[in-house]
Amino acid sequence: MTDDRPWEPPLAGTEAEAVIGALDRLRATFRWKADGLDAAGLDHRIPSSSMSLGGLLKHLAAVEDYYFTVKMTGDAIGEPWESSDWDGMNDWEFDSAAADSPQELYALWEGAVERSRERVAKVLARGGLDQPVAAADSDGQHANLRRMLCDLIEEYGRHTGHADLLREAVDGVVGEDPPNGWRAS
Repeated sequence: MTDDRPWEPPLAGTEAEAVIGALDRLRATFRWKADGLDAAGLDHRIPSSSMSLGGLLKHLAAVEDYYFTVKMTGDAIGEPWESSDWDGMNDWEFDSAAADSPQELYALWEGAVERSRERVAKVLARGGLDQPVAAADSDGQHANLRRMLCDLIEEYGRHTGHADLLREAVDGVVGEDPPNGWRAS
């Protein structure tokens, strides 16, 4: 990690630092792909998909909160999800994002990421990546924190690829990583 590229994972960190660093790098790349757009840009769709960058912001905010409440601790997901039409299985977050302002979508995602970081730090302080989380398979075998973080890395990897295509279709912005010195607007 450097001052002009704070999303870079440590070159020789601990396993937890490397895993969380990889997640944070994908978060930063995703956020860069969605950065600075107005409502039309966030709602832009390509012909082969119903996804939009605004929908991805809202979806990943929901995923962050779901993973690091329900799946990690077994707690209720909390607001704004509990009073919404989202049931964790439907596409409500994708479909409803068009009604949200850019400021609401960016704040929703940023708030969820901040809550996730706080929750994961608290759990890590109690033990390492091997500790079990609330999520379990049908046989009752619990996942560990490492698996949950790796699953979220996969989720961000998939959707950052979608964001690449969507952003290029909006205004031609391309690239693998945010430019040196980039900060979310």
